[in-house]
This record gives sequence, C-alpha cells and structure tokens, in this order.
Amino acid sequence: MASVGALKFLLFHVLWLWNFLPSCQGDKHWHEKSYPFIRNASSFSSPSISTTTSNNEYDYIIVGGGTAGCPLAATLSQKFNVLMLERGGVPFTNPNVSYLENFHITLADVSPTSASQFFVSSDGVYNSRARILGGGSSINAGFYTRADPRFIKKVGWDINLVNQSYPWIENQIVHRPKFSAYQRAVRDSLLDSGVSPFNGFTYDHLYGTKVGGTIFDKYGRRHTAAELLASGNHEKLTVLVYATVQKIVFDTKGKKPKAVGVIFQDENGKQHEAVLANDRHSEVIMSSGAIGTPQLLMLSGIGPKEELQKLNIPVILDNHFVGKGMVDNPMNTMFVPSERPVHQSLIETVGITKMGVYIEASSGFSQSNDSIHCHHGIVSAEIGQLSTIPPKQRSPEAIKEFIKNKKDLPIEAFKGGFILSKVANPWSVGELKLVNTNVKDNPSVAFNYFSHPYDLERCVKGIRLAIKVVQSKHFTNYTLSDRKTAEELLNLTVKANVNFIPKHAQDTKSLKQFCKDTVITIWHYHGGCRVGKVVNPDYMVLGVDRLRVVDGSTFDESPGTNPQATVMMMGRYMGLKILRDRLGKLADFRHSYLETNKGTKFIH
Repeated sequence: MASVGALKFLLFHVLWLWNFLPSCQGDKHWHEKSYPFIRNASSFSSPSISTTTSNNEYDYIIVGGGTAGCPLAATLSQKFNVLMLERGGVPFTNPNVSYLENFHITLADVSPTSASQFFVSSDGVYNSRARILGGGSSINAGFYTRADPRFIKKVGWDINLVNQSYPWIENQIVHRPKFSAYQRAVRDSLLDSGVSPFNGFTYDHLYGTKVGGTIFDKYGRRHTAAELLASGNHEKLTVLVYATVQKIVFDTKGKKPKAVGVIFQDENGKQHEAVLANDRHSEVIMSSGAIGTPQLLMLSGIGPKEELQKLNIPVILDNHFVGKGMVDNPMNTMFVPSERPVHQSLIETVGITKMGVYIEASSGFSQSNDSIHCHHGIVSAEIGQLSTIPPKQRSPEAIKEFIKNKKDLPIEAFKGGFILSKVANPWSVGELKLVNTNVKDNPSVAFNYFSHPYDLERCVKGIRLAIKVVQSKHFTNYTLSDRKTAEELLNLTVKANVNFIPKHAQDTKSLKQFCKDTVITIWHYHGGCRVGKVVNPDYMVLGVDRLRVVDGSTFDESPGTNPQATVMMMGRYMGLKILRDRLGKLADFRHSYLETNKGTKFIH
C-alpha cells in the first residue's frame, strides 16, 4: 500500500473513536449520475448456480474493487459483461477519505465500518488494509511514481503496453503537488547530503532526488482508483459495494477444477451467488490485495492441504505456496523538531539512493480540528505528550486519560515532521496463515522484518542518511531549531514510537537495535501468490481453470518507491492484454491510446 506508514494506536480506539469520528463510509448521495452502475450488494438478485440462465451470467467476476480491480473492471467492460464485488463502501462522500487534511482519521479508526481494516503483524507492527472502493488509493498518502524499469523487465511485461497504460491513469487522477516549504527543505537537504542529481518533477524512477506526482489535487481533494470506473462501459459494468465474497465456487467434475462463480454476503448478511458465463474464456479474477487474495484462495480450498484440513476446509487444490513469500518494506523514521508551526504535507519529494534505501518525508499532522483528536502513532507530532507515558505503561486507562487531556491542548503544540527511511526490496520473507474461516477476520501475517542481515545493514545506512538530512542547515534554517545530535534525534524518535516491540536501552547507542525496535510499515506489503508458485506469468492460478490473480500479491518486490501507480497500471495493462488475447484485432484501442498518450513521457 502506499506511502507513510501511519500507525494505529491500540484496540481501545474502538470505544473512543465511536464518540469522536464522523461516519467512515459514504453510503448515499454519491455521484449517482457519474456512477449509475454502483449499487449496494443487497440489490443483487440471481438464481442459484445450478439453475441460472444466461441473463444472469457474467464474462468476468472481479473480487475486490481496489487499486488494481477498478481499472481492470473499467477496461474489461468495454467489450464484456463485468461484475465487480467490493466489501467496503464508496469513497466519494466520505470526508475522511476525500480530503488531505483528514488523512489520519480513517487510519485511526478501527471500527467495523472504517475504510481501513486494522491489523497487527505477528512481528508486533501495526498495519492497515483497505476496506473501501478504490482500495489503497482511498486511504494512502497519495504519492504517485512509476516503477523502476528493471522491475518492468523482470516481470516480463510488454513495454509498449505498459507505456500505453500508465498515461491512462495519470491523465484521469494524477496531479502535480503544490510543493510545500517543508518538502522544499527536504529536497535541499537531500541534495546537500549527496542524494543527487536533482531530477525535478517526474513520474520516472531515477537515482537522485525528485518530486513525484500525487492523487491529491491543488485543493487537497483525493482522486482514487474508483474514479477510473467512470471510463468503463456503463451498460456492461456492475459494481456492488458492501459485497463480501466468502468463497470461490468450483466445478470439480473435470480433469481440473474450474471456477464457475462466487458466493458473497450483502450488507444485511444475506448470501448471494454470482455465476460466470459458460465460456472457457470467462474468469473469476482475484484483486483483493496481498492479504485478501491468498486468504480467500485458502478459504476456497486452494492452499496448503494440512492447514486447510485443520479448519475443515474442503481441499480443491493442494498448493503449499499460497500465503508464502509475504514481504513488507520496513520503514524507520527520524523526528524533525520545529520551533515554528509546520503545515501538513504528505509525500512529495523522494531521495532514491543506490544503497537500497528511499528517503521521503511528511509533516504537520494533527493540524485539522478533527484530526487533532486522534493519535496517529509515530507520524503524529506529539513528542513530549504521548512520550510521557512509557510504552509498558500505556494501558487503555492511561491512554484514555491522555486523550481526554489532549483535546484541550492548543494546536500550536503539534509541531514537527518526519523523515522516512524505507528499505527497498527486502530479503526478509514471511508468511500468511488462516486463523479461522471467517473472511472478515484478519489472517495471521508474519513479515519477519530484518531477519536477513542485509536488510538490517541497509536500514542502518538509511538512518545515518536520515540523521544527516535532519541536521542539514536547510532544515535547521526552516524549523528554527538548534542542530540536534544524532543521539538526541534518536531519543526523540524512540520515545514517540508506537508498536508492540519492546524497546531497549541500546536503541540510541546501536543503530541496528534502533532499526529492529522502531520498525513500522509503509503499507507496501506484497506476495502470497507469487508467479511460478501460485500463478503463471499471465497470472492464471496454477492447477485450476478460469481463475486469475491481478494485484500485488503476485509481486516478489514492491515496484519503485511507491507501488500504487504500478498496481493501477497493472489493472489497466491486464485488462488490455486479456482483451487483446481474447479478441485479437477486435480489441483495437489504438485510437484511444494515441489520444491518451499525447505529450506523455514513457519508460525506456
């Protein structure tokens, strides 16, 4: 998932946020004219799989209306009947999703109706997965940057089709950031610290320092992947929200199991069956993300036989690679103290280094009247407030008292920002396992951060660079703060860090210990359905027919500094490729390509 690993604070939020947070899922009055094909799941009606007629069948059923699913559905609907099922609501009238200043409120909300579903990895790191139309693009920090060309070559994508697919996204929802004074200080400090050259504003992945795109427009309004659905064929596209898919249905009478439909539950708890057309080209396509896709495959009977049998799940296909190869890019931060009020900015500038770390920055959280009532973990500028409560003493009662007092704090108390250091392409690998058969519950996920020494080595280099950036004269001139020593900066950061990992006295003495104890997520987890293990190079699930995966669960590394651009592009790319493979010359999008790509710089 995209940039800034903003952390949620403990389970007591459930009670507290109930009283303070506005409604988190826009469920009415949402752009009916632009999206007439979106409706609640309870409106769906069809006969059972055994008695259905062709009028109730779909050429493609897409499970998950997220970052990849939306562009995929819009593209396939140009020629075929498409049903897309999304477990969450719509983003269009949800102010917590739509506005940059409320970025943290959704992330702080752990209620059942939140647009983000909170989970804690077994490593003790807080994380989030999207539960809303638009997926991660509806809850992330908005940064948009293309993949490293090496990644495109590695996964074997057609470069011409890639260069046709990126601009289709960019021309609809991507913008140039306003470029705040804080981000300008980041840029100058990165260059001063040797992360050069300066590549200006570009979507391309280039070594050095650059300014990237954003899905927030100049008014601070978010434009999500859900808006890409407007480009679909309204007559052939059906999108159901609050539709929680519980399992994929298979016909097991032939030589190989064949997907024939899905069973899903609507917002009222009623079950429905959606059925594929009786055509060998029709498919169920999983686009539920790195957590949801392997989870649902296993709940449907595709996964490690011994694990499925423990939960009494009928085995359709024994594949012990499902859920394996889970990776999350570890992030560590450095607090930037400020003597002047710092305005909010999300990721705009990035330093792409050759030592395998990316440096980004964020600032000014808790600035809105709503957001100031939320705790946002490591990326909230609450140094001197929350840090007065030692980690082991942060009981629900103590935190409740802190929150009560926090409401009376002046907004000027919330100052500062963070420099973020992300390890690129980590070698540490984990796994995902089911804990029960309820698809609404999170599975158990272990990322095994820094279990490989090479990742720890790069983290130390990243922290040293982050310290150098914060100590730069460009930052001290901007923040009006005295130049802090490395130990002072580490101490400030450790005190505010929030995760379930115990802290040690050596955190400010040993950078290796600091990395391990203060690791957080940047939401860029991937894997679980890797190519060659679970799917083939065309992303068809091995060992079964008419089932495909199109999302980041197929990746063995996160593309570029932020994956959202490439995951959205993947949805468009695979939609075009499927049309081309199925229709040949009939799938002629040449004219639309040329119109879309005017004046656009392509990957080489």
